[in-house]
Amino acid sequence: MRNLTLPLALLLALALPGQAAQARPAPDQPMDTRLLQRIDLDYRFSRLLIDSADGQRHYQLWIGRPNGAPPKSGYPVVWMLDGNAAVGALDADLLRDLARGRAPLLVAIGYRTPLRIERTARTYDYTPNRPGVAEQTDPLTGLPSGGADEFLDLLRDRLRPAVAAKAPLNLQEQTLWGHSYGGLLVLHALLTRPGEFAHYAAASPSLWWTDIRPGTDFKQRMYGHKADLLLMRGTAEPGNPRGPSNGEPDKAITQLVQQLSSTPGLRIDYHSFEGMSHGETLPASLRRVLQNL
Repeated sequence: MRNLTLPLALLLALALPGQAAQARPAPDQPMDTRLLQRIDLDYRFSRLLIDSADGQRHYQLWIGRPNGAPPKSGYPVVWMLDGNAAVGALDADLLRDLARGRAPLLVAIGYRTPLRIERTARTYDYTPNRPGVAEQTDPLTGLPSGGADEFLDLLRDRLRPAVAAKAPLNLQEQTLWGHSYGGLLVLHALLTRPGEFAHYAAASPSLWWTDIRPGTDFKQRMYGHKADLLLMRGTAEPGNPRGPSNGEPDKAITQLVQQLSSTPGLRIDYHSFEGMSHGETLPASLRRVLQNL
């Protein structure tokens, strides 16, 4: 593991400036680093580099720490998947508003690439194993998949302690946000380890990827825990990436809400973004989560 905090000038030299997020971003769209170049923000950003245990995936964590002294109980934390894209969804006004309240620590878990999205690594990290499938690969791309539990272990056992060494954390006030495959991972985290976060925010989760639903033991897993689940989706999104945009809410999300609604200790909210496409919900959903804080 490499555990580095780099000077701002150096970390900006290592990341290419990009364009604003598009509704349908190109696969090779560079990361938007314009926010990181500003020196007049209410947050200061540093970068942390960590490798996966097998050396196959290389992470860069952008840690946004509010100016001023930390709270006595430690910072609430928002863990943001697809961190390179998440940084591009932030702006100075949003950071100023956050700093006026119970300012959270922002941790954008990205990959060590100049691109906005690193598709190979995220495909592996954000997808659970599909039962009964001999070869775990993405049905759309053929990329290796099924590393969700490995990634969540990495977050708990290595990423969280590394961030805690940089800033005091309030372990009772942690939020996990993810979009698309990241939204799928957020739901998998809730269903398999509901005590690790207080708030789970799943935007446009890829429910088509596998049959994700609460098992018979989920209520037992939730026993003694309390958690919030925020589900979000754009009305112009298809339920399946190969299907048409029909402007109707995804039935799979509605069914999931129904299945989870009777779980003691779990509070569920569902928000739809009128007219938004799959790509547009990434920045919109992250902003909604942060504004709700």
